[in-house]
Amino acid sequence: MAAQLVRKDVIFQPDSSRVIARFLYNGDDRGRQLISAVLALDESSQIQQLNNVLRKYAKRHRNILRVFERHFQKLIRLLRLMEIDPQDLETNQRLLIGAYFTMEYSIEAAAFFNPSIVADPDQSGTEPGETRIILSFRATGEGHISSIVFRSALIDQNDHITVDKPGRLLDSPEHVRNHVYKKASFLLKLGEMQDFNNLAYPAVEAKLTETFTYEELKRYVDETRRLPGMDTAAELFLREIMWLASSHYEMDFSLDTDISERVIFPIADTEKRGIEDARFVCFTDEKQQQIYYATYTAYDGINILPKLLKTKDFYHFKVLPLHGEIAQNKGMALFPRKINGKYAMLCRIDGVNNYIAYSDNISVWRNAVLIQAPKYPWEFVQIGNCGSPIETEAGWLVLTHGVGPMREYVLGASLFELENPENEIGRLDRPLLIPSGTERDGYVPNVVYSCGAFIHHNSLIIPYATSDYASTYAVVNLSGLLEELTVTRS
Repeated sequence: MAAQLVRKDVIFQPDSSRVIARFLYNGDDRGRQLISAVLALDESSQIQQLNNVLRKYAKRHRNILRVFERHFQKLIRLLRLMEIDPQDLETNQRLLIGAYFTMEYSIEAAAFFNPSIVADPDQSGTEPGETRIILSFRATGEGHISSIVFRSALIDQNDHITVDKPGRLLDSPEHVRNHVYKKASFLLKLGEMQDFNNLAYPAVEAKLTETFTYEELKRYVDETRRLPGMDTAAELFLREIMWLASSHYEMDFSLDTDISERVIFPIADTEKRGIEDARFVCFTDEKQQQIYYATYTAYDGINILPKLLKTKDFYHFKVLPLHGEIAQNKGMALFPRKINGKYAMLCRIDGVNNYIAYSDNISVWRNAVLIQAPKYPWEFVQIGNCGSPIETEAGWLVLTHGVGPMREYVLGASLFELENPENEIGRLDRPLLIPSGTERDGYVPNVVYSCGAFIHHNSLIIPYATSDYASTYAVVNLSGLLEELTVTRS
């Protein structure tokens, strides 16, 4: 008997009122003019303008004065070029200048989609049969720039999700580039991105120590740039070095923020056009310690770079790029534990088929093995994963997406052997979920898509996006689904 899928009536929709305060900069020339105009105002006018800003925006942001000061600090270089000593400026002047270099950005005004789901590390206060969960979403705003946002929720014994009311004071993290790079692995990743046959490579290689920090690397690059004879190819290579280095960073959110107020907005140059499709998974290591990882794709407007997000508490996050020949495409999804002593990753290196790769190092991925190709008409165009595999007694349950005629995206399901997930036990010969009549219209029509599912007792909870605009969720009986998968041999 086919497992029945039940759609729920909870809708996660974009909310244009949710804004963050971003740094606004239009170049040095306009920056100089703006600073000069502010400083040309008399003291009473400066105070009046600052008070006007605070009256309108103080309640819309957590500690807006801290934001203004932080944005003022980003202008120190320009102020010194203008021969202005920042220490000579009054507090009101600093804050008003910071306000002029600040803008509100509505993070989810355009779309709220591609959800993933994990159990909250804090399950205190739940009743029997309940599970507190964390949902992540891809939020998209002006200019189609994507960020990662969260919601906390509770699943009751009847599989109904009640979402906590989101906080209103959104906050971006402070970030610190304190990563220590290893020369060998850094040059190896750089070699996957750029040809070493240029004048800058030997100069930089000679300067690099066995380990180095971001600031040290920046100094080496600046010194190399000033050497005689550096040409266009050398400049491109030096930019690639800093582009790659900026991909490593850590960030902390204030402890007084609700999880719905924490926004992981593009920070590095590699991410300036968006952070896409985080696939969160709770990973259990050999010591039975749990760490949350999320694979996601960074986009700078030209190149994509798969990256890994790591956290234990959803307050402190560490970000690093994924290395290796297969870390060149979208849709990587980490298994929730090691298999035969190695990390395992689903991936799609050719844009069409599903692969698996193993690694001793969670950051380095090579030598993928084909495990699944399009088979049924509804997946002839391509097949891919919809999040990390889920471990069951019957095998690894993998939700897939298939693309068929009219580029219609549907969800499917497959089952793989636990200790040898290269072997497919079974695959549904029908779509598990197709776009309904009300789900077809949106930013990208005829698409349902998910970045992860969750087992709650004997139910599979599937949050999914509809036409790249909003999100909802569905529930499938787990036993019935596994029975169908074991009967329906691939």
